Amino acid sequence: MNKTDTLKGTSKTLKNLVDSNLYSRYSGLLSLSNISLQLIDTNGDILLEFNPSPEFCKRICQEDETRLCKDYISRLKPGKGDRFTCQHGLANIILPVDFDNQTIGYVVGAQAFLPDSEYQKYLIDIMAIAKDKKLEPEFIAKTIAAIKSIEKNKIEIHEQLCNHIAKNISYDFSESINNTDTAIERLSIEKEMLEKKILDLEAKNMSLVVNPHFLFNTLNSIARIAYFEKSHTTEELIYCLSDLLRYNLKQDDELHTIGAEIDNIEKYLYIQKVRFKNRLEYEINIADDIKPHRIPNMIIQPIVENALIHGISPKRDGGKIKIYAEKYKDDINIFIVDNGNGFPKEVLQSLDQPENKQGIGLRSTDKRLKQYFGDHYGLKVVKSDYSGSTVTISIPTKPYARR
Repeated sequence: MNKTDTLKGTSKTLKNLVDSNLYSRYSGLLSLSNISLQLIDTNGDILLEFNPSPEFCKRICQEDETRLCKDYISRLKPGKGDRFTCQHGLANIILPVDFDNQTIGYVVGAQAFLPDSEYQKYLIDIMAIAKDKKLEPEFIAKTIAAIKSIEKNKIEIHEQLCNHIAKNISYDFSESINNTDTAIERLSIEKEMLEKKILDLEAKNMSLVVNPHFLFNTLNSIARIAYFEKSHTTEELIYCLSDLLRYNLKQDDELHTIGAEIDNIEKYLYIQKVRFKNRLEYEINIADDIKPHRIPNMIIQPIVENALIHGISPKRDGGKIKIYAEKYKDDINIFIVDNGNGFPKEVLQSLDQPENKQGIGLRSTDKRLKQYFGDHYGLKVVKSDYSGSTVTISIPTKPYARR
């Protein structure tokens, strides 16, 4: 096999690895940090966001949300790591993922201000960027304000996490390329490496988030036991629960992609399917060109929960939940449809009555959507009767150009 064939094979393995439970595998370590951490290929294309980049980097600096900015890409050098400050003053980390003396990707992250560079956020020329990107200055100012500021010791912890993940992914690549049947041995080694790293970090007493960290690692330890015992449904269920809890804890003001929301909903419905068995069916159909658009986090799940609680659960034979989306001109409509019993009358009446505690979840969802996108958008109960319910979420395709 020549060098070109080797690189092609390696690239395929990289993609296959990202499509597996790569995120879940590092869930325990990821709970130690909430700043940007991503896996990219050698061209700078983003393969997996462990922790998302700031909105400023995605919408202002990057030409495409699936590819890093030119400042990052210009510093990608085979076999070499780097820590640098970008033109806007953000601290950044690059660590190579090597296999067979070749760099096949990078773990990158941080994208945050350090104390000695935080003043640079006030030097960013908002009006020039607004003109260049054709965006509203208010939106640009909001994204700048949302960029995290971290202490120096926090970025050192983050660099250790990036370095550990890069080395462990390299090990996974080796296992995948060699196609050896050593899954149990690899998991055991990985568990020891994770435990050692966590102990090292805890010993330094650098503001670890103990409770979520303990919870996620406990769940993943149970999942590994299920793996060894060949209880694959239990293993998948625990990984889904771990991911669901982690996503629900990300109660920030940043917009998340529709794809990320849908991935979270799929995990939620998978867990409920195990519970309800044949009494619950679900179908999700979201086109790929809709998934990159952004909405506030935890917008869809409350509606799906309402459909399950008020519509499907009371029915003896259960029912079906269907989620799909349509794009029309400058708007996107997301539909949550069920064939259950419909919402209780008091819940529907409460949507226009702020003092009524019934339906507070739907009201809150509608209010959040209007705060982000304007009064023309939001949540609407299109239908709700004994044949089922249809709820729509409407958002603009280019929300920030409108504000």
